[in-house]
Amino acid sequence: MYAFPVRLPLDTSGWKAMAWRGNLSKNIKELRFLLCQSSPASASARAFVEKNYKELKTLNPKLPILIRECSGVEPQLWARYDLGVEKGIKLEGMTEPQISKVLEDMVKAGEAFKA
Repeated sequence: MYAFPVRLPLDTSGWKAMAWRGNLSKNIKELRFLLCQSSPASASARAFVEKNYKELKTLNPKLPILIRECSGVEPQLWARYDLGVEKGIKLEGMTEPQISKVLEDMVKAGEAFKA
């Protein structure tokens, strides 16, 4: 008697939730993180960049993702869209998941600025 392997459906909910990460360069022309190298206010922003930069850059190789460090600067995330439109968000007090949600919202907002 032969036993056939049971094929279970893959859980793709995580893939769909993160699909927006591969669309950064479709909606955004440039992404800038402003943060302090040592302040507690920038700790979550630093952690987000350290954990996510490689994946974001791999999925969007032609998108300029700039990390600007300056002592004492307030953590911020800036997106430049088509037609020179820029949008900035202050990241102070946000957690890493909140920063991820802000970035996702910025990507979705980019649809409105397409030339």
